[in-house]
Amino acid sequence: MKFVYRGRIAVFSVTVLRDERIVVVAEQRPDATEEDSFQWMSRVLQAIDSIHGVGIFCLALVPANTLPKTPLGGIHLSEIKQLYLEGGLHPCNVLMCPHTCVTNLPKPRQKQPEIGPASVMVGNLVSGKRIAQASGRDLGQTDDNDQFLFLSEILQWRAQTTPDHVLYTLLSSRGAVSNSLTCLQLHKRAERVAALLMERGGLQEGDHVALVYPPGIDLIAAFYGCLYAGCVPITVRPPHPQNISTTLPTVKMIVEVSHSACVMTTAVICKLLRSKEAMATVDIRNWPPVLDTDDLPKKKPPVLYKPTNPDGLAYLDFSVSTTGMLAGVQMSHNAVGAFCRSVKLQCELYPSREVAICLDPYCGLGFVLWCLCSVYSGHQSILIPPVELESNPALWLLAVSQLRVRDTFCSYSVMELCTKGLGLQTEALKARGLDLSRVRACVVVAEERPRMALTHSFSKLFKDLGLHPRSVSTAFGCRVNLAICLQGTSGPDPTTVYVDMRALRHDRVRLVERGSPHSLPLMESGKILPGVRIIIANPETKGPLGDSHLGEIWVHSAHNGSGYYSGYGEEVLQSDHFNSRLSFGDTQTVWARTGYLGFLRRTELTDANGERHDALFVVGALEEAMELRGMRYHPIDIETSVIRAHKSIMECAVFTWTNLLVVVVELEGSEQEALDLVPMVTKAVLEEHYLIVGVVVVTDIGVIPINSRGEKQRMHLRDGFLQDQLDPIYVAYNM
Repeated sequence: MKFVYRGRIAVFSVTVLRDERIVVVAEQRPDATEEDSFQWMSRVLQAIDSIHGVGIFCLALVPANTLPKTPLGGIHLSEIKQLYLEGGLHPCNVLMCPHTCVTNLPKPRQKQPEIGPASVMVGNLVSGKRIAQASGRDLGQTDDNDQFLFLSEILQWRAQTTPDHVLYTLLSSRGAVSNSLTCLQLHKRAERVAALLMERGGLQEGDHVALVYPPGIDLIAAFYGCLYAGCVPITVRPPHPQNISTTLPTVKMIVEVSHSACVMTTAVICKLLRSKEAMATVDIRNWPPVLDTDDLPKKKPPVLYKPTNPDGLAYLDFSVSTTGMLAGVQMSHNAVGAFCRSVKLQCELYPSREVAICLDPYCGLGFVLWCLCSVYSGHQSILIPPVELESNPALWLLAVSQLRVRDTFCSYSVMELCTKGLGLQTEALKARGLDLSRVRACVVVAEERPRMALTHSFSKLFKDLGLHPRSVSTAFGCRVNLAICLQGTSGPDPTTVYVDMRALRHDRVRLVERGSPHSLPLMESGKILPGVRIIIANPETKGPLGDSHLGEIWVHSAHNGSGYYSGYGEEVLQSDHFNSRLSFGDTQTVWARTGYLGFLRRTELTDANGERHDALFVVGALEEAMELRGMRYHPIDIETSVIRAHKSIMECAVFTWTNLLVVVVELEGSEQEALDLVPMVTKAVLEEHYLIVGVVVVTDIGVIPINSRGEKQRMHLRDGFLQDQLDPIYVAYNM
C-alpha cells in the first residue's frame, strides 16, 4: 500500500520511564483519507510487532512536505526528534500504544491487612506515635450578646442599643456605595418581610422559604425576615439570564428538594422566571407561590416569632458538590450561634472593625460571612459581589485599599480573576494609589486542598503594591462543618511541608525536602477554629491514626451541621457522616466525617495559648480520589503534571471511565497543535504518576465546567464525555 509520501519516514527512540521507546514519524500522501491513514497505522503496528517483536510507543503522521530536511534533501532526524520532544511536530494523525510497549510499570499495590486495635493503643499513642488529634481554643463565655440564644434576638437588641450603626455596605461595579443598612434599617426591613410572609404567603411557623436573590442587601433582609416570621430560609443562586436553560433546573431542584412553601425574590428575577425562555425550561405554574419583595407592606407584623428551641432548624445550606451531588445541610440555632462566635474570636471581630467580603453568599462560610457574622459581632461588612469583578477586575482590591480594610475574604475564582486580569496592570494600579500594605488577613474561603500555585502567584503579583505574603491564607470547610479552619489574626503563620507523592498514593505521609523528586508542597489550611476538635481516623476501620499519618479528617464541634436534609427519609444512608464514633480509643465522642483525607502534624511553632501548634494539611476529597492500580490518586496532582506538559494547555481535568484514565485538555492556540499534546500528556503522566492514559480529549477553552467556588465539576465533564456532548477538537484513544 503506497501510503507514505516519497518514502519519508523517521524512526528514533525517546526515553520514557527509564527505557527507550520507539517513535515513528511519517509524511502521508496529500490525497490520503483518515480511513487510509488508520488502516496503514494499524498494519505498521502489526508488522513491526510480528517481524521485530517490539511495540511502538508513538506513531505520528504529518502532512506532506512538512518534515525538516538536511541540505542534501534527506530526512533531518535529530531535528525531527527535537520537534517531537518539544511538541512542535503538528501531526495530523497520532496513534499511541503505551499499553503494549510500557512493560516496566511498578507492580500494582496489594493492600495489606491493618494491625488490629489491641496491639496499637497505649494511652494516647497509636503504634508508638502520638494520636493525631488537635483542637482550637475554647469558645469561652464573655460576650454582651451571650444572653441571647438566637440571631433574631441579637438583631432586635442591636436595633435598640445601636440603631444607627452601619452593619452592611454594598459596593457597585464602579466601587461606589450602592446601598447600606444600619441595625435599625435591617430590623425594620426584616419586619416588613415577615409581614409579607404572614399575610400574602400565609406561611406557618417552620415552613421553608427559598430566597432567590442576587448577592446583595435584599438577601440579608429576606433572611432575617424569615427568622422573624419563624420560617426556615434557604438561599439559592438565581438563574443566569444568559444561560437560563442550564441554571434554572438547579434552582427548581433546590426549591423542590427543600420542600419550600414559597419563593421570595426581586421583581427583576420574578420577571425572568416568567419569561418565555424560562417557561421553556421549567414551568413556573408548578412552583410554590413566588413573592416579590420589592414592594413590601408598610406595616410591621402584629407579633415577631420568638424561637424557643435552640436545637431547632435555623436555615438549610444547599450546595452542589464537585461530584454533582445536591446536598442540603441542616443548621440549628445553636450551631449558628457557635459558628458566629467561633469566627468572631478567630478574626477578632467587634463593632469598630470593617471586613471586605468578595464571595458568593449562597452556601458555606461565604453565606455565614455575608449574612450572619455582622449581626452577631456588630462589625461592618463591605459586600463586593464577585460578579462585578468580571467588568472591573480591580474592584475588590481598590475597595480594600481605599477603605483601609485590614481583613478580607475572597474565593479562588476571585483570586484567579485578579491574577489573570490585573497581571499587566500593577504599575497603573500603583499610580492610582492602590496600597495593600494594611491588609492583615486575606483569606481564601474554600472546600479543597489549598491551591498553592495560585496563592503564590497572587502574593507575588501584588507584593509590589504592599501586600504582605504572610497575610494570604486559606480556610477549610466541608458539608458537615462549614468552617473547620480559618487563619485568624493571632497565631503562627501557615506552614508548608513537602510530601512524597509516591508515598501519598499508598495512603502514607513521607516528609521530604523541598525540591526533591516527586515532592508535593502542601500548605496548612489555616488555624483550627475555636470550639473545634479534629481527629484523623482510618476511613475503613474507623480507628484513630498517629501524628503525620494520612486518614480521614473527623470533626467534633458545636457548629457541625445536624444532618442532611432530604425530605424523603433517606437520612439513614448518610447518618454516619454526622454521627460516627471511633472503633477503639475514645469511643464516646460523636464525630462528623468530612470525607476529606488529610493529616495533622505537630510543629515547632507556638500557638496563641502557648501550646505547640498542630497544623492540619488537607490532601483531597475521598469521593474525588481515583483508585488506579491499587493506589489512590488525587485528580489535581495528575492535572498539575498535564498542565506543565505543554505551553498550549490552558486547563485540564481527569476522571476515570471503566478502568481507563481520561484526560481532557483545553487547547489555547491553533488547532494544528492539538495532536502535539497527545504524546506530551501521555509521557508526563507516565513519568510522574506511573499511569497509562487511556484517552486524551483535546477541546476548546471553556469546556471544563467550573462551579461558583472555582472547583472543577469533573463528574459533569465525565457525563458530557460519555454522552458525546463535548464537541472535541480531537479524541485520541491510546491502544
